Parts: sequence; structure tokens; C-alpha cells
Amino acid sequence: MNIKQLKYFLTIVEEGTILKAAQKLHIAQPPLSQQLKLLEAELGCTLISRTTRKSQITDTGEKLYFRAKQILELIDTTIKEVTDINKGLEGTLSIGTVSSAGATFLPERLSSYHKKYPGINFGIFDEDTYKIIELLGKGIIDIGIIRTPFNLDMFEAITLPSVPMVAVSNNLKLTENCEILSLAHLTDLPLIVQQRYEKTIIELCLKSGFVPNILCRSNDVRTILLWAAAGMGTAIVPKDCLHLIHSMDLEYKEINEPSLYIGTAIIWTKDRYLTTAARHFLDEFISSKK
Repeated sequence: MNIKQLKYFLTIVEEGTILKAAQKLHIAQPPLSQQLKLLEAELGCTLISRTTRKSQITDTGEKLYFRAKQILELIDTTIKEVTDINKGLEGTLSIGTVSSAGATFLPERLSSYHKKYPGINFGIFDEDTYKIIELLGKGIIDIGIIRTPFNLDMFEAITLPSVPMVAVSNNLKLTENCEILSLAHLTDLPLIVQQRYEKTIIELCLKSGFVPNILCRSNDVRTILLWAAAGMGTAIVPKDCLHLIHSMDLEYKEINEPSLYIGTAIIWTKDRYLTTAARHFLDEFISSKK
């Protein structure tokens, strides 16, 4: 049993058929079938039950699939570690970030980092918090920058200060005498919210005695602010997102609600190898908090 056979087997399982696996691997189907037969012969068991209509992984195949993934991940990690040591200060730092962080403190941090480590390239994934978690789990990114609250038990984390939610509109004249809004000020206003905070906003409004008028919802903060600038309604966003668009027509007021304070966390997966480039990047934040 060799690494190539394990890779072939994983591809067959994940693609569902030998034909599709052969197409993905860019090899002919007969050699791939032969490699599977050799692997089964060596192990003395059937890994994939094949009929003229479909292929079905067996119980022993399921076990090999689980172990093969572990083996290949360990090999990839080992290669990455050795390469990282060999290259020293060269390589790529992959970061997944929510849009607000990607447009606020991250450019300044990366600029400072680049001056110290000019041999490091960057791969930036601008995604929402849930997608960033997924990318971390798959090992596609080294570090994630997400919005909290979020269950961080699976991760190492550096938490940054929280910011309040603000109401943003091109027409807040109804509340012009108020420096800070209560939730009651949002009664009857058409609201534009981020999907991940919609449930919290609804629950808090219900506790305040009214059903909020959620007009639009989106995962993208820039889109929400553009809708507000177009006069569609009042956007509810974290305060540090205000600079994502530039509009002279928009004004904002903080919402006086402790449950609507939103934090940011820099996270990385526990017990997984972290590149030298990633460790240097985290050191920038750790040293600034001391």
C-alpha cells in the first residue's frame, strides 16, 4: 500500500464512481480500477462494492477512508513543516477575514508585517464568520478573523475590543434629539440587518414590546450600507463598519443595548501546525496587547 493508492482510493470514495474519480485525477479508468483491485488484494477485503449501476463503500472501506485521510493530512503537515523550516522567512500567509476587519485594521497590520517580512506573500479570503470557520477546518487558511459572539472552544483566540451596533440611515430626523438610541426608537422603521444578527435583533425588539420591521437581510455589510444610502431603510451594523462605504447622506447613532456589542477575534485551530509566517503575524497582536 502506497501514498498514490491511498490518494486514488480517497478520490474514488469522494467522487462516488471510478469514472468520475479517473476524470478528476486525469488518468484512464482501467489503471485506476487496477490500483483499487491491487489495494483490495493486499488488504484481503473488499473496499468498494461495485455493480453495473453504482459503487458503494463497505464497512472496511469506511475505516480505510478515515485512516487514509489522517495519513495524508499528516504527510501534508510534515511536508509543510519541513518546507517552512527550509525556506525560513519565505512562504504564504493565508488569512480569512470578515469584510469589516479586512477593510479596517488588517491593511495597516499587513503593511507593518510586510516591512518586517518582505518574503511573505498573502492570501486573503474575504468571507463571513461561518465560511471562515469552514476554511480553517479544511486547513485552507492559517488564521481567521471573525465576529463574536461565537463558540471559540475549538480554537486558540486573541479577542479584540467590542464595538456597539449603530443605526445608519439617510433620514434619522425622527430621532434627531437623541444622542443614543434605544431599541424602542426602531419601532416601525424598515430595518436592514445582517443575517447572523437577525435572530438576536428580533428577540431584543420583542422584549422591548414590538415586532421589528425587517425589510432586508444580507451577509454583506457593504450591501446593507448601500441599501441604507439608497433610502430603503435603517441599517443595523457594527460601528467599525461605517467606513466601508463613503456617503455624505448617511448618519448614524449608537444603539443603547449591551447585547448588541460586537467583538472581533483572531482565531487559529488548536493542536494543528502553525506556520512561522502565521506565528509572526500573531506575535504582532500579542505584543500590542501587553
